[in-house]
Amino acid sequence: MSDRLRLTTANLLHGVAPRSGAPDADALRAAYGLVDADVLALQEVDRHQPRSGGVDQAGLAADVLGAADVRFVATVRGTPGRRKDWSPLPVPAVPLPVAPVGPEYGVALVSRLPVLRWASIGLPGAPLGLPLVVPGPKGRPVVVPVADEPRAALAAVVETAAGPLSVITAHLSFVPGWNAWQLRRVVAWARAELPGPRVLLGDLNLPTSLAAAASGWQRLTREASWPAAAPRVSLDGVLGDRVGAGGWRVASSCSHALPVGDHAALSVELVRALPPSHG
Repeated sequence: MSDRLRLTTANLLHGVAPRSGAPDADALRAAYGLVDADVLALQEVDRHQPRSGGVDQAGLAADVLGAADVRFVATVRGTPGRRKDWSPLPVPAVPLPVAPVGPEYGVALVSRLPVLRWASIGLPGAPLGLPLVVPGPKGRPVVVPVADEPRAALAAVVETAAGPLSVITAHLSFVPGWNAWQLRRVVAWARAELPGPRVLLGDLNLPTSLAAAASGWQRLTREASWPAAAPRVSLDGVLGDRVGAGGWRVASSCSHALPVGDHAALSVELVRALPPSHG
């Protein structure tokens, strides 16, 4: 196994290409090839949605990356958006590779590394929504009222050269305060249920400095991720828990301008820490 790992998070906006304002499967495939991740965390993922051409977007990522395993956890059935054309779905404690029943939307993890264990937890959405800036026709931003959706955190315990590593992804609420509560719930669940070291990647809808303070985990990335055209805010982030104690150190981090989505992707490169010399 390699002594170097690349972990990446990307909010796909269900594969919408900013230039056209419409989902584009070819652009999505190109985005996956661009990030070239060992473990890829995905948010705002469609599966069998008419609006995105019925593509299994997580499955496509697995094909492009030559992944050993992939899991998609649906949080809603139907099409999320400004109208409530969806219904919430229960999130299983152990996600299985089940066939979809109708159009679904959620989060996913794609791993080139062997996965020893999968786990997930549901997170209730905020009771009230907010007006949001979203891509409109031809990619032009528009402000629309949006109801919050149920959320989920998905984890894979992957086998690495330094032993098991728990990789978690989540897409937290856009409602201030509610997202911090969800983050603390994810952290408590991860520490209780998953072995360390642990890495959380996702669209946290919080500046990464605040997410690190709220969680007590180490900030592993500092790059801005939103808006994609000229990132100014680090709404996406990578946080670590006992990464150094688990035999890894951060070599570098970077952002990626993708041909899909309204966020930049973020990657962190971990390298295996050498044991101290006793010579």
